[in-house]
Amino acid sequence: MNNRFVINYVPGPTFFHKLSGFTKVFFFIVMTVAIIATYDVRILWPLFFINLGIMISMKPNYKPIVFMFLFSFVTVTLIGNVMLFVVSPDAGLNNIGAEHILWSSATGRFYLSKEWIWYTFVVFTKRTASFASVIAFALMTTPSEFASGLNKCGLSYKVCTIISLAYRTIPDIANDFVNIRNSMMMRGVELGKKAPLWTRLKNNVTLLVPLIMTSFGKVTNIANAMDLRGYGKMKKRTWYVEHDPTKADKLIRALTWTLLALTVFYIAYARIINPWPAKMWCPWLLREEIQQVSLEESFFLFRWLKGLFEK
Repeated sequence: MNNRFVINYVPGPTFFHKLSGFTKVFFFIVMTVAIIATYDVRILWPLFFINLGIMISMKPNYKPIVFMFLFSFVTVTLIGNVMLFVVSPDAGLNNIGAEHILWSSATGRFYLSKEWIWYTFVVFTKRTASFASVIAFALMTTPSEFASGLNKCGLSYKVCTIISLAYRTIPDIANDFVNIRNSMMMRGVELGKKAPLWTRLKNNVTLLVPLIMTSFGKVTNIANAMDLRGYGKMKKRTWYVEHDPTKADKLIRALTWTLLALTVFYIAYARIINPWPAKMWCPWLLREEIQQVSLEESFFLFRWLKGLFEK
């Protein structure tokens, strides 16, 4: 179950597994903010390697992680870059502030620049760092620790319980899907690889009705059980998975506070005090070489509307 969904339901034995729920959630939130705050690869790559080191230290099953990474790489990066090239080949100029053309079509409508390649590389780096952060957090945190950490951060414990239950029902829903699918195949419904693609898609849609009904039945049972135990009557509650901070917790929290302070300083300096003229830093461009691109020139729709009105 853990190997299929990259979710731990029992705390592991490693250093990061033994941290408290609040420490894990606090670290994940600050790491996410740090990744979102910048497009500078000089910052993104260190953050990525920190999360990669955390991931490797927990000795996970790499098969589902590699599958998810490859799936997101094909669907988001490759297909997204092709669509971006078709719609906005000048994304490099809009985000970096310069263009060095490497290839151009006969009409000049499509062209490839060094800055466009750098832009897609930076975006890929940002997505990869975010992916590594999410996977590292999922590997080290159980649903109960996640809920307790969010509650200690100030979120209502009722909302935290809903989040914990949602995580815990993922394998149950997957098992119900497999059982219903096998039952329908035994009754002669074509769901195997030998059936045509459209037939498989249409028959798989019919699985949703019994799957939804089964899920609603389980939700009703859980709600009734919680009502019978008086859940929600008190303003606060305790969590059996949350423990007093250990030396490891204090160390990680201190490092997290340091990362938060550096992130705030970076945002203040790079966005307010001494901002870079373009959205992204580029290693072969000096500040003086960067062109200022107006808002109308930054979006394909605005340029198209502008050209339409000029005609």
